[in-house]
Amino acid sequence: MDQKSFRARFALAKLLILVLSCLTQASTPLTDENAGEITKKVDALFARYDKPNSPGCALGVIRDGRLVYARGYGLANLEHNIPISSKTVFDIGSTSKQFAAASILLLTRQGKLSLDDDIRKFIPEIPAYDQKITIRHLLHHTSGLRDYLTLMSLAGTDFSGVTTDTDALKLLARQKEINFAPGAEHLYSNSGYFLLSVIVRRASGKSLREFAHEHIFAPLGMKHTHFHDDHTMIVPVRATGYSPKENGEFGIEMSNFEQTGDGAVMTTTEDLLLWDQNFYQPKVGGRELIDLLLTQGKLNSGEQLKYASGLFVGEHRGLKMVSHGGAWAGYRAELIRFPEERLSVACLCNVDSSNPSGLATKVAELYLSDRLKPENPPSASASAAPESSVKLSQQELAQKTGTFRDQATGALWKVTAADGNLVVDASVITFETAPISKTQFRAVNAPADINITFANAEPGKPPLMRVQIETDEPMVFEAISPPVLTPALLTEYVGDYYSDELQAVYRVALEEGKLFLRLANRDTELSKKPLQPSLRDAFGVGGLSLNFVRDGQGKISYFTVNAGRVKNIRSLRR
Repeated sequence: MDQKSFRARFALAKLLILVLSCLTQASTPLTDENAGEITKKVDALFARYDKPNSPGCALGVIRDGRLVYARGYGLANLEHNIPISSKTVFDIGSTSKQFAAASILLLTRQGKLSLDDDIRKFIPEIPAYDQKITIRHLLHHTSGLRDYLTLMSLAGTDFSGVTTDTDALKLLARQKEINFAPGAEHLYSNSGYFLLSVIVRRASGKSLREFAHEHIFAPLGMKHTHFHDDHTMIVPVRATGYSPKENGEFGIEMSNFEQTGDGAVMTTTEDLLLWDQNFYQPKVGGRELIDLLLTQGKLNSGEQLKYASGLFVGEHRGLKMVSHGGAWAGYRAELIRFPEERLSVACLCNVDSSNPSGLATKVAELYLSDRLKPENPPSASASAAPESSVKLSQQELAQKTGTFRDQATGALWKVTAADGNLVVDASVITFETAPISKTQFRAVNAPADINITFANAEPGKPPLMRVQIETDEPMVFEAISPPVLTPALLTEYVGDYYSDELQAVYRVALEEGKLFLRLANRDTELSKKPLQPSLRDAFGVGGLSLNFVRDGQGKISYFTVNAGRVKNIRSLRR
């Protein structure tokens, strides 16, 4: 065969392969024309960060195993005017959990542990509760263990200071109760994944940082990725975390925590490409590891969860989606994967007001527009208010205002009307909403996608407000009429209360006719907000609910706190 004939046949073969590839791909291949249009729309989503003197985000779009679009928006460091790029290193918060899960699953393959092992086999410091807690429970957030970060917050821990494995383990060892029986419910808890890091160390003889480097990051060539367990360690090209101030400027928001497992991975969008490729062509762990990572957990009842091992497995507008977000200090992160479309989006940000989950989802929607089912209700841009033709009268808005109490936690949210929209004070954040129907509202410029639906309850019962945050289970709030407490009744709650589990003293103080909850050892943002009465002997403040309990003589003897991921923690009156 002459050279000319060979080249002709080779070109024909390449063309045939390309055609077959296009026919078998689940999504429409990009052309130069539509790629340019998509790029413009992607950049528009990040416009608020793409300017001088602002922190921002690194974006990586992965398609068919290639990084098809990578861009940095904003600055990695405001003091030195260093721009963000695909090589910038970010703390990815809870997006780290999949790497801790992978480490545990690799240890099962090495025969060093079983997912059905009692965790006390490796961590005898944890109390022996009525039912055993297994490693599998930790992976799927079904252990019932109270969230150690919430416990630290309740105890008054300085989150800008240094805490270690020892601090976290001692705190968990003091807990006399768990939130629920193991396997009975699913409640996201960072305690489980922190304890997985302890199990890795005790089962392998290596820290999670060392084990993950040897068995995951190094084999995949993830040279800029590690579990950060030393707050003094220098990390080249690391972005600084920031938080916006009221004056429009930014302040540094960093953490010196040294616990790992529940978070603490530092990485880049380029390195996450290498991890993403492992789900299609496994170099680490083989297909068995990938299948285990994606196996969804189950409750004792047999109900299947959306949570697998460090990953959420679900759907988005008709397409299978695997994802996990992260939030820690001034960092926010998201890595989402549409496995059937071979498309993934990594979005890593260094400002705590950002919403990379929403941004990554909108980016994916631009690339998969021809594959997605219509959304109901239509979504809003992650960076701007949703455009809506729905206009509600003042009377219609007023019908939806008032105080609402979370049926599960007792937390209070207040809804008011302003400028033709509803404003929600959720204690920890306040956000505006825009109507997308007569009964449905979407948060505007909130740090997460929040959808609110108002519904009429059964006859004789209060109206309901259903709140959907990202892909979490919906929260149901009921409208309440808070009791009016006389000065004499308010004084009944005043006093000091001690929690042995937190080793903290709380002081309930009465000032200018309002009750305040304060930690005796330090001031917190929580202490500045008055307790809001919700029911008899029940109050809400800052996302917490307090229930005071009386003795046989009708005197207050203690109160319990419900803080979402921590339930029924008790403080006795001194």
